[in-house]
Amino acid sequence: MMKDGKTSYTRMERRDAAENRQRILDTAFRLFNQKGVEQVSMNQIAAEAGIGPGTLYRRYRNKGELCLDLIKDNVVLCFEDIDAYLEENQTEPPRTRLKGILSLFIRFRESKAQLLKGVEDSASTHRKTSGKAYGPLYEELHQLFVALFDEIYTGSGGQPNNVFRSDMLLTALRSDAYLFQREVRGYSPDDILDQLCSTFIPQP
Repeated sequence: MMKDGKTSYTRMERRDAAENRQRILDTAFRLFNQKGVEQVSMNQIAAEAGIGPGTLYRRYRNKGELCLDLIKDNVVLCFEDIDAYLEENQTEPPRTRLKGILSLFIRFRESKAQLLKGVEDSASTHRKTSGKAYGPLYEELHQLFVALFDEIYTGSGGQPNNVFRSDMLLTALRSDAYLFQREVRGYSPDDILDQLCSTFIPQP
């Protein structure tokens, strides 16, 4: 009997945890859309969701983790699109494939601007301890960029630092830099794509 009782309690606990998680995510998504990620506090999310701050912080240490949970399915879909694109265009020159990846990521950034900014701000705050400036999303992109730059420069006379080049390209794609170009300079996503390609991708 005790075993059955324990099993029932565990299931109930898991169900409660799942319901709390969904309540947190729904509340955070609504508040972020209404006010922007920067203007919403963790305590406000807890209060609006009807849970204690301790419950919220046990699941999410900061808003960045919350933002990442909100967009993780979209991140997976973004990389599935990138993988499918690379598979379909594997015979294209590396310059073309790199531009294609940039185009897909810019489209993703446009659709999830607020949440990506929350993820990036959190990653920047914790980069001294993690050693990662951008988080897992950018680490994946960095690997792709380095590999394609290596292809582009194969057989060339010089040996450029493609790790550094990829870091600088990722910096240009960060929310603060990207949104500055969109909102202050007035560039469209297509304009930004063209400028990035002319700046970072060498012409044949």
